[in-house]
Amino acid sequence: MWKQGLVCVAINVICFVSVCGAIESPQYSVVHLESDFEIRFYMRSVWMSASAQDISFEKATWNGFHRLFQYIQGANLNFSRIAMTSPVLTSIVTGAGPLHSSAYFVNFYLPVKFQASPPLPLPELHLKPYKWDCHYVAVRKFSGFARDDNIVKEAEKLATSLSRSPWANATSSKSPLAYSIAQYNSPFRIFGRRNEVWVDIEVPELDGCDELVGVAAY
Repeated sequence: MWKQGLVCVAINVICFVSVCGAIESPQYSVVHLESDFEIRFYMRSVWMSASAQDISFEKATWNGFHRLFQYIQGANLNFSRIAMTSPVLTSIVTGAGPLHSSAYFVNFYLPVKFQASPPLPLPELHLKPYKWDCHYVAVRKFSGFARDDNIVKEAEKLATSLSRSPWANATSSKSPLAYSIAQYNSPFRIFGRRNEVWVDIEVPELDGCDELVGVAAY
């Protein structure tokens, strides 16, 4: 039954995106670029976050996004319709879930219009606004679908690349997140899919949130 419900949500997402056209994403600057990963600087932003205790990454993402989609469709105290954004970011905390499995937080980036005052979600959705301080992430891109059987491999590839680079000891000790998976496309898009693995890092010599630094902004 849950698969049928998820298909309905996916169809709604496609229709919603097709109406809205271009969608917003958090702004960043690339501060370092390698052949298989890059370091980005993200400014402060506000996201809406859904916690999920499922053992499966895929089910957790669907569970969280189902609630987030209700929220942006008007299930909030303002009855506000909120435009779709990208990516949908699923953050993974190893060992914090049921039976010492991973716990997940599915995050939705709020459009600029709602950054200063996010509409409050209905209590039954169990969502919380998440204020994201400016910080740096190491990013590895990968294609296809983000699945339970490939996200760990992609995260391991990023860890290997970092271990062989000047960023070997830069993984953030302050972050509880093992890593995050960013998904940019509708579930029904087959070709040209964009996914990313994100790992928080510390860059002391580049501390500061006053302006974007780097070679490219997106």
